[in-house]
Amino acid sequence: MYEIARRHLGKVVAGAAMAVTGTAVAVAITLPGSAGASDTPGGRGTAAAGASAGASAGAGADGTDGGAGGQGRAGSAPPPATVVPPPAEGKKGVGSDPLTDDELSRAEALALTPPAASAQQDVTGGRGPQRLGTVLADPVPGDASRRAEVRLYDYARDELVTKTVNLDTGKVEKSGAQRGVQPSAHPEELREAVELILASPLGKGVKEDYKDATGKELTSSKQLWFNGDVYRTYREANVPAQLARCGEHRCVRLVTKVLNGAWIDTRNLIVDLSARTVTRVG
Repeated sequence: MYEIARRHLGKVVAGAAMAVTGTAVAVAITLPGSAGASDTPGGRGTAAAGASAGASAGAGADGTDGGAGGQGRAGSAPPPATVVPPPAEGKKGVGSDPLTDDELSRAEALALTPPAASAQQDVTGGRGPQRLGTVLADPVPGDASRRAEVRLYDYARDELVTKTVNLDTGKVEKSGAQRGVQPSAHPEELREAVELILASPLGKGVKEDYKDATGKELTSSKQLWFNGDVYRTYREANVPAQLARCGEHRCVRLVTKVLNGAWIDTRNLIVDLSARTVTRVG
């Protein structure tokens, strides 16, 4: 009875964030201006808090509009703004330029050359490693070739795989695998973590809170905005036995909210993506 009463007293509170240990609790947040209006499912950034700034022409002291030199009739609208398109991106960057889209695609294709890649697994258990990110590699003195460092995660062996590819020669020049190294989580991993929560018995509270806030059923991660990162046991005072292998395993903690709406506190639910389990902490 205590748990039921606690869940239904003040579950959705406008204008305040409330952290409650035990179940996920929806808290409605009233954001100023248009903040949060552009939430998208699985967004990596946090919702900005602040009023949107609108541009308008102010009337001058003499009753004319605020155009250049005070010219124009009072109340007339300013001329429409001109949006200058960004310069066309080439297929290949120069020097320390960021990797172009073509270079990113080429680097990943080179790094995922079979047969080794086909024996690896991604976060869903599918064939091939999980992509984490690709960055421009450090230059080699005396060599103007562009190189990219591709980071992948093999869930079959719980290994971080790093490959350095030469974008000019098309060769993988360096490859290495490490265990116990956990870089930041990729959005695809965070989405899979949400799906695992919803499929778990511990996801019942999340679904109830979503329905309380929206009146609708929560059936997919696409109905939520979420963010998060790797759960690092060395930062925690008390780590449950079920999470003792986090660090060796890839584990994440999430923050979630209804799209353009209430926050749902899921910080006490830790997802072990390697073991595909959900554990409550705290």
